[in-house]
Amino acid sequence: MSQRRFAEALLDPEAPLPPGLVGPQGRPAPKRFAVYRNNVVGSLTRTLEAAFPTVQALVGAEFFAAMAGAFLREHPPRTRVMMLYGADFPAFLDQFPPARHLGYLPDVARLEQAIRESYHAADSAPLPEAEFQKLLGSDIADLRLRLAPSLRLVRSRWPIWSIWAAHAEAGPPPRPGAEDVLVLRPDYDPRPHLLPVGGGAFIAALQSGCTLGEGLDLAGPGPDLAAIIGLLISGRAIVGVGE
Repeated sequence: MSQRRFAEALLDPEAPLPPGLVGPQGRPAPKRFAVYRNNVVGSLTRTLEAAFPTVQALVGAEFFAAMAGAFLREHPPRTRVMMLYGADFPAFLDQFPPARHLGYLPDVARLEQAIRESYHAADSAPLPEAEFQKLLGSDIADLRLRLAPSLRLVRSRWPIWSIWAAHAEAGPPPRPGAEDVLVLRPDYDPRPHLLPVGGGAFIAALQSGCTLGEGLDLAGPGPDLAAIIGLLISGRAIVGVGE
């Protein structure tokens, strides 16, 4: 019996008992294997439930369990480290036919995955305020900001921050419209922030190595530079400055 066939049967409740799998009496042991299978599938499903609570709230526990079952059969764990299992879940939802009418669902999952990644990202020390104040008298348009490794940007044509806030923080019902979200981790727990108009393009430009001035040009009219820089400072997300 190959490990591959065993793993495939372990994650598929419709799969037959792997050949050669017997109990203490030397006879096939389907009940023993079913218990083991249920434990493994249940554990992976609970991992996904904990990782994507807003997605589960949006579709309901039963539907989510069915999605999780389909996902884990296509994407079994590749490592024993489970803290980020489900990284492929948003892309899976893009192609999952029963959820195709919920166009916002994959991007909501991307936001929740970004929060997970931010939580587990490397620590970093923010640029000391005194050092940053020294730079304000110079031409800041030519400055390049080095951003914290825990920072994540999620851009969507859906109101994903409002959907997340409505479920995670009992916020108001979301209104239609695109939203860009910045995930920052100033201390231990990451938090998503709704960016102002143009903010997503501006942060994306900074992530690609653009200067502040280049970022503003790429973002087009509208971004409030002071508000965005203030958000980065309060989120301890600026770790260095260069030219």
